[in-house]
Formats: sequence, C-alpha cells, structure tokens
Amino acid sequence: MASEKDGSREEALPVPLPVVKPPHIVPDQVSQKPQTAKRTPMARPGYGSDGARIQLLSNHFSVRLSNNDAIFYQYSVSITSEDKRAIESKETGRKIIEKLHQTYSSELAGKQFAYDGEKSLFTLGPLPQNNFEFTVILEGSSARSAGGSPIEGDLKRSKRSQLAKAFKVEISYAAKIPLKSITLALRGSEPEHTQDAQRVLDIILRQQQAKRGCLLVKQSFFNGDHMNFVDLGGGVSGCRGFHSSFHTTLGGLALNMDVSTTMIMTPGPVIDFLLANQNVKDPKQIDWIKAKRMLKNMRIKTNHNGMEFKIIGLSELPCRQQVFPMKIRDDSGEGQIVEITVSEYFKSTRRIELSWSANMPCLDVGKPKRPNYLPIELCNLVSLQRYTKALSSQQRASLVEKSRQKPQDRIRVVTDAVRNNRYDDDPMLSTCGIHIEKQLTRVEGRVLTAPMLKVGNKEDCFPRNGRWNFNNKRLWAPIKIEKWAIVNFSARCDMSHLSRELINCGRNKGIHIERPFTLIDEDRQWLRSGPVVRVERMFEKIRLQLPGPPQFLLCVLPERKNSEIYGPWKKKNLHEVGIITQCISPTRINDQYLTNLLLKINSKLGGLNSLLALEHTQCLPLVNEIPTLILGMDVSHGSPGRSDIPSIAAVVGSRYWPLISRYRASVRTQSPKVEMIDSLFKPQANGKDDGIIRELLVDFYQTSGTRKPSQIIIFRDGVSESQFSQVLNIELDQIRQAYEYMGESTAPKFTLIVGQKNHHTKLFRADAPDNVPPGTVVDTNIVHPRNYDFYMCAHAGMIGTSRPTHYHVLLDEIGFSTDDLQKLVHSLSYVYQRSTTAISIVAPIVYAHLAAQQMSQFIKFEELSETSSGHGSGSAAGQPAIPELPRLHDNVCSSMFFC
Repeated sequence: MASEKDGSREEALPVPLPVVKPPHIVPDQVSQKPQTAKRTPMARPGYGSDGARIQLLSNHFSVRLSNNDAIFYQYSVSITSEDKRAIESKETGRKIIEKLHQTYSSELAGKQFAYDGEKSLFTLGPLPQNNFEFTVILEGSSARSAGGSPIEGDLKRSKRSQLAKAFKVEISYAAKIPLKSITLALRGSEPEHTQDAQRVLDIILRQQQAKRGCLLVKQSFFNGDHMNFVDLGGGVSGCRGFHSSFHTTLGGLALNMDVSTTMIMTPGPVIDFLLANQNVKDPKQIDWIKAKRMLKNMRIKTNHNGMEFKIIGLSELPCRQQVFPMKIRDDSGEGQIVEITVSEYFKSTRRIELSWSANMPCLDVGKPKRPNYLPIELCNLVSLQRYTKALSSQQRASLVEKSRQKPQDRIRVVTDAVRNNRYDDDPMLSTCGIHIEKQLTRVEGRVLTAPMLKVGNKEDCFPRNGRWNFNNKRLWAPIKIEKWAIVNFSARCDMSHLSRELINCGRNKGIHIERPFTLIDEDRQWLRSGPVVRVERMFEKIRLQLPGPPQFLLCVLPERKNSEIYGPWKKKNLHEVGIITQCISPTRINDQYLTNLLLKINSKLGGLNSLLALEHTQCLPLVNEIPTLILGMDVSHGSPGRSDIPSIAAVVGSRYWPLISRYRASVRTQSPKVEMIDSLFKPQANGKDDGIIRELLVDFYQTSGTRKPSQIIIFRDGVSESQFSQVLNIELDQIRQAYEYMGESTAPKFTLIVGQKNHHTKLFRADAPDNVPPGTVVDTNIVHPRNYDFYMCAHAGMIGTSRPTHYHVLLDEIGFSTDDLQKLVHSLSYVYQRSTTAISIVAPIVYAHLAAQQMSQFIKFEELSETSSGHGSGSAAGQPAIPELPRLHDNVCSSMFFC
C-alpha cells in the first residue's frame, strides 16, 4: 500500500483487475436478471449497551388505541368537470366531496369519512353501494375565474348565486383496511395493511386542518396568521406551522409532532411583492418580463369588490392604453359594442381614478382567448401561496437564523400544539378509540465515547464536546505545495498578504508551501463579459505567466455565495485541464480561517489531516481484519420546479484499506427527479462496464495492495421508507452484478445502511435545557417495533435544536454486533477531513452529497444542449436525451476534489 504521506497516485500502483465478461450477463439488461427472492429490511438483532445512560424526551406523543375492531373502507374517487378535465386542486376536490356529503345524504348519511383531496376516500363502515356516480353542482365556483372584461366580472358578481359548475363524481369500492393491522405491527409482525392504516390516520389529521383553512404540505399544515410569517427578502416569507403523523414504535402507536416551515409569497399589495422580488425601489425599474413569469398562476384578491382571481399573464399595454370591448345598452334596450381603456372603465363605472398603475401593465385574470384586465394597484396577493423556487443563499441564511428554536422553546411549542389542536375531538379518531397523551415521551439513551484521533507526529487528539482543533498541532499527513498561483476575479483582496499568511499558517501545520509562482489579477476590460469568457481569458493569462500546469490554483471570487464564475471555473479546472483548485471569498483572514482553508487544500491534494486512532492501530472490528470497501451514495436533484435539469448521482468509495478516512468519487447524470441510481452497473455493447461501481472497485484494488474487497458497507442517503425495497432489490443487485462482471465468482458480504436527516423526530434532555450531548444514540421505545434502526446525534448542537440522524440497517451479512455497528457509524462522523467537528451524518454520505453538488455546477452554468451535444444517453421515444456529465480529468479523478 502506498504511504499516506507521499501523495502518490494510482498510476504507481498495481494494474487493475482484469475485465472478464461472464457469458450469462447481457449488456443493457441489468434489471432483467431473475431474483430468487425479494429482500426485505432485516429484523432487529438486539440492542446496544455501550455508553453512559442518559434520560431523554422525544417529540413523540403516546397514542392509546381502544377500538381494534374498526375497519376503514377505501373507495376510489374520480372527479371530472363538464369539459372532461380533472379538477385543478385538492381544495376543489374537498369542496366537491363535502357538497356530495351534504346533498346526497342517502348515500353518505351518517358516514364519517376522510378524503385525501385526490383519488381516495375512506369511511368507517361500508357505503350502501360499492359503485355509484353523481353530478355535483358547485355554486359560485366560476366566480374566481370568470373571464371577459372587468364590467362582466362586476355584472356576474351580482348574480354569483346563479353561477354554478357541474362535476361528475364516480366512487367505487377498493379495499378493506383493518385498524387491527396497526396493533399486530406493534407486536413485531408484518401485516399487509399497516402502512395503509397509518396513512388513513394521517389523512384524517390532514382533513381536520384543511377544514380549518390551513395550507397543507404533505403531513405539515400552516395557517394564515401573520404572527407565523418571517420575512426572508425577495417577496418571500417563511411560514411556521406543524408536522404531525402517526408512527408505529417499539413503545406503541405514537403521534410525531414537530415545528415545520414552508416558503410562501409574502401576502399584500402585488406591487410591493414585485419591488421586493426584483430588489428595486421604483416601480419604473420593474422588469415586466420577469414579473410576468413570476406572477403566473398566483391568486389575487381585489380591493374594489373583494373577489379572488388567478393571474394568467399581463396586458401588452399599460392601463391607460389597454382597451377592451364593452357592450353599452341604451334606453331602448339595444346595445352597441364600444372600446374603452381599462383606466376609463374604472373611472366611469367604478369611480376609481387610477394613479401610478395607469402607466403599468394590467394583470390578466381571464382565459387565454378571453382576457380580463385588472389594475395592479387594486390587487393583493392572497395569503398562503407556496413559493416553490430555490431560495438564494441570503434567503436560506435568513431562514435558518429566524427559524432557530432552543430545545425548551420547541418542547413548549409542540406540546401546546398537541393540546390546542384537540385531535381527540375528531369524530373518526374518536370512533377508532384513539386518545393522544399531551406529554412528550420519555426514552433512555446512551452517550458513546468520542473516538480518539491521531494528528501529526502521531500525537493523540481527544475531541471534547464533538470538537477539536489544530492549535499547536500538525496535520497527520501534510502535502508539499511547490508550484501554485493565486488568481483574482476582481475581488478586493490583498493577494500578497493572503499568500504570506497562508504560507506562515501552513508552516505551523506542517505543510510546506513555496511562494506562489505568480499573482494574477483579472483584466478590468473583461469584467462585464460572461462567466465562461472571463474564465477563458484568465486561463490565457495563466498560460502566459506560468511555465507549465500548476499543482494547485487558489481562486479569489468577488461574491461569497453563488458567484457565476464558480461553475465555469470548476469545469475548466477539473474537466479540461486537470488542476486542483480552491475557491475563496475572504472577509477576514485570521488563523482560524486559514486553518480551515488548509484542511480543504491538504485533503484535495492527497494529504490527510487526521485519522482515527483505531485506524492507526488497526483495531476497527471486522473492518481491519478483512478487506472492506465503504461506499457513500446520494442523488442531487435540480431546483424545485425544474424538471429539465438532470439529477446527479454520486458514489464515493474508501481507498487505501484498512483506512476509512480517504475516499474518491464517481458521478453520473440520470433522469430528472429520479432517486434510484441507475448507473451503478452499465455493461456496454463492447463488453466493458461503464458503471460507477467498477470504477471504485478498481480504485480500491489499486490503492489497497491489490486486494479485492470481501466486504462492502453501503451508506445510502436521501431515500424514504417506501423506497427501501428498491434500494435492497435494485441498487444492491446492480452492485453485485458489477462485482460479478469483473470475473469474481465469490460475492462479497454486504451491510446496507440508510441515513435519514429529513425526518421530524427530535431528542431533548430530560434534566437540562441544553441540546443532547454529541454521541447520543437511541435504539429503544421510539424506534421501529420490528426493523433494525436507531437514532444518533453525533454532533454538538450549538444553536437551535439538534436533529439526530435516523439510521436504518436494511441488511447486515457481515454480522456486526449492535454496539460495534453503532461505534462504526459514530466513528465515521469524525473522519470528515474539512472540519474539526463531528458531523451529523457519516462522512461518506456527506462526501457523496458534496461530489454531486459540485459536479452539478458543470451543468448549472451552461446550456443543456451544449452539454448533451453528441454525448446524450439513449432515451425513449419522445423523451429528451439525458446530458452526460463531463468526466473528471485523469489528473484529478482520484482526488478528493469535493472537499
């Protein structure tokens, strides 16, 4: 095995495994391989015992279930309008079903029901008929979307009671769901309808909040009280609400209640929203093309008549010039069509003199061929309209800052919410015999001892409260930086001072850094050019001023976050020329800043900042004894609402076994919003495998003394419980096939663990106001009644309330003891090379996330057509080709470029 300190790359290591194509595997038919049995998540083998005991509280509220004999009857629902179109929203669906319940009492008389707003309705007891249909007349339904001119809207308003729209409702029996299945699941069995029964209970919670006028987002609900809004800037507000859902746990049925936040458009005058959204002060500065795009489909309420409409666009002309036809009747009853401007109409008919909006476009709230114009100054955005676009870095920072709650505050808020929402009063829950306790659940946890680290000169480093530092310490395996340069994209930065301080700090940490070969400032003439041009011009200067490719480039950017230079710069360096680069935008240059910077640089260039003492002494149970590959897997998706941006799948694999602190990444594109990774095994027509796993297997072989992994530990991020079966039966099969495709007859043993951060379980200390200490683990009471899972809070929560990671062990062929597996997971939270703190989830998962995030920049800043030209992967007829991600240059492909 190559030395950790010499930074040697794989070219100096043994040749890779030979590629042998077994005759039974057919290219491009990976999913067709027959399976003998479908895998399911493993049962819990036991409980951990290591660590100091600690008394905790959890935001799970115990639920008593006394009517086990209750049966839910599920019915499929289809609702279509007169023109055969499906309904537009769940809100409309609920109104129609409620109208059906009130009007057609012969069918639903005395029947309590829960409706999900879409295709499923549940009752306690069967309906008189299994299949029936009705036509429901929803009065006043068209008032919100009436087309035509403003005067038509006013005339129709006076006859609103006469307005009606017919909907065809078809209801058909689907299934019985016994509530007893939950009781059986609590005993550790796996009855067929457990998930369905929990879903019905959750739908009852949602329906209760919908009747109270709340905005529903999955299992979270938000009301329109302005006290719950926090301004995030840009016309966007964070709206505080609550998440509530039922869970089967080892301690019984529980209601999980937590604080939740969603983003909404800030309600109020439309003009105020536009000014804030475009960050301008004068309405004359508004970009109306952007405004049209932003306002489309928003709902507004008018000042002059209190009606609600949906915006479909803007008028082509300002109010004082935009005309529409209006029919005027004379004394004889005859009428004639005249054209009148919007301004004239409101002045003559409504006695409203338009002021500043007379010179602005009107809002079009009609239909495509029948516009209906309204002046902006008379319109207000309705409350609780979700904002689904990606937040800016400033908005995200503001959201985090304003959403923080100390543990004791969160306890008080969620406890009050359970009491105030009075879930027990719901008729369906009451009939089911459900009673919800009003106190948090007590649970016993354990605090694992932090692993000892090794730094330079084999010095021991003892983390305290999940933290350590490099004060008066050297890095474990520092690199030597001889040929490097600093480039500055027009940032206000003293590069000479920066280089001197970096060299001095590096010396103290054991990193020998020569003086930079040159300091390169961007020519001011290119400042207004596009980012790709600016990067190209900078590289022209680099080639002129450097005698050859540098070992490393330090790039100073003008913006701290979201610089448009970042993507093109990374793509140029990592893909085209093969140079490791670190981007910075310093505000204060001090020892802490420079130390953190050097940790990243050292890792990227092949060094190692620290390692576990267990790695150094080779005492990791099972991992040190048998060649073991550790994989971290994640998929990064495009911004919300962007279905044209491919998802990025990233897998990192450990290197230099028996170390578990060094990784390399392999990244691919795949179909947008698809979570399952489809490129783990990619056999080609030429007999080669172009998949991710082969790349990482070869690297492991090359860096681990020509050893092949006999054990593979997989950490998977980003999947929900409903996707566990796919991970076990599709992704794991791909990994097995990739291994077999290399000519290996003996398959390795696998341990597969899913790490979830996107959940709502919180842990609190029962005897102190602080966050739980780092290393806290819980595997009793609030965990699954059968499956192998546990909660771990490895990091120190310094602000707000800590969120533990929920680990699900789906498979363990390796055979770890419960304590050894939890210690391994805990230890992997201390090997993150760019930080001196324990992180909240294992490092392989974080590395995979960072790799996907950084490689996505290759696509983010260029046209997809350019990316996919000549490189798109095959697609089904009518489906656009998925642009292939540019591969990393050979010089950097084995580096930790993602640090």
